[in-house]
Amino acid sequence: MRGLSDQSPTPACWHHAGSASGYNVGIAYNDFTLDALKQQFGLGTDERGDYFADVPPVSISAALRDHLRDFTRLAFAMGTEKARSELLIMPVLLEAYRQTGQGFSLSSGVEFTVDFERGLRGVCDFLLSLSPEQLFVEAPVVAVVEAKNENIKAGLGQCVAEMLAAQTFNERPGNAIPTVYGVVTTGSLWTFLRLSGDLVSVDATEYHIKEVERIVGILVAMVRGAGVSVL
Repeated sequence: MRGLSDQSPTPACWHHAGSASGYNVGIAYNDFTLDALKQQFGLGTDERGDYFADVPPVSISAALRDHLRDFTRLAFAMGTEKARSELLIMPVLLEAYRQTGQGFSLSSGVEFTVDFERGLRGVCDFLLSLSPEQLFVEAPVVAVVEAKNENIKAGLGQCVAEMLAAQTFNERPGNAIPTVYGVVTTGSLWTFLRLSGDLVSVDATEYHIKEVERIVGILVAMVRGAGVSVL
């Protein structure tokens, strides 16, 4: 499978001039841009590939199909990230949870501070972990999902910062996995990312909620392929 065979304080809204360590103290996930992350953490990026193109769509439950039919318009009419998270994003994640046989733990709105000095701190919209523990976030964290009201691009920096935190978090207890995945979504559009080593790959394809079978298929493949080396 191409592209797939291959876990605090509330986020701060201010910037600090710096510290003796050379890191920005007082910033949080939502303060990062992708360019700032590339400079601070020495990341490379690749945005040219359709990394999940070979992941097949899956059949979804009638319950999810009916839910999206009945509530998608309402989610957009309400016009908030919270509405989209509750009415669109969480039902899709729960479908992936069901299809993996409850094969991961799912955390929502969890504080996830990993490295305060480097700004890897704040609240993640959703975390997917391979640990069965549900009360607390435990490694390995396989994916982070960031909800945005409109602008996918504006959410990339925050999502990658959370992916870096997950990568660091996984390494501490010896539960490192080859790849950490990320998702930035408005509920209607879904962009998928992966972090392997210091390379961030941003999928060139945005998937629309009308392609929910493919979206769920990619989420399921992320979980099932988490322990497999990437290309």
